[in-house]
Amino acid sequence: MAPQILPNYGPFDLKSAVVLITGGSSGIGQGLAEEFLKAGSTVIVTGRRESALKETQAKHPDLHIYVNDASKAEEREALSQWVVKEFPKVNVLVNNAGIMRSGPLSKETDWSARQSEIAINIEAPVHLMQLLTPHFLKQKEAAFINLSSGLGYVPCGTAPVYGGTKAFVHHFTMGSRFHYANSKIRVVEISPPSVKSNLGGGHDTGEETDVFCDHVFKRFAAGEAEIGFNFSEKARLAPRADNEKTSVGMWEKMAKGMPVFESEA
Repeated sequence: MAPQILPNYGPFDLKSAVVLITGGSSGIGQGLAEEFLKAGSTVIVTGRRESALKETQAKHPDLHIYVNDASKAEEREALSQWVVKEFPKVNVLVNNAGIMRSGPLSKETDWSARQSEIAINIEAPVHLMQLLTPHFLKQKEAAFINLSSGLGYVPCGTAPVYGGTKAFVHHFTMGSRFHYANSKIRVVEISPPSVKSNLGGGHDTGEETDVFCDHVFKRFAAGEAEIGFNFSEKARLAPRADNEKTSVGMWEKMAKGMPVFESEA
């Protein structure tokens, strides 16, 4: 039987799950950590700021924390070695860590900022999946959960690099399902809309984080492979023409005053 690109995996055993969440000290990462904890899972969250991780752990004493910069290959390797050693039954990876930088390329001279955005949004999920696959293949069931974005479906003129990285995550996740189709590893995509979080420097607009996390967590637990919410659910199911129209509308609404390229010839 040919593999399905959008399978329904069936219920996941959450009580015995051991979950690693990158970027889990705030926002969606913290919200998903709370959902897994409530379901009885063992949860480890990572982040670059130890102080933020300790604050999160203070709210949830059962939470395990690990300081880690997912944008650096050597730290991803150290993380994978540590988690397998300290939590031999780890069987869920949530690739949540991400960076969003708004603005066009026209005013930038420093490549390092964009390089970091690409590294944490693209290199980190691919590399961590590669590193943990051998261990996950030994588990009774396992899951890779990749966080994309509604902007992976709707081109975002105000954050084109971010949107491009999330379009990559979408296609990478779908394509990877073929490789894991004969295993007990499920490959899941969660596509957030705008959510109140610290992404992109922090904002208080968008969906409530707890409402979003509750919704998508229930769908993951039930076995869905691709999950959106409101804007992102509509975008992932919409015809291309509809998403292009939405993209133009977003640009007209959000890009006032944003510098753009102008030919000099």
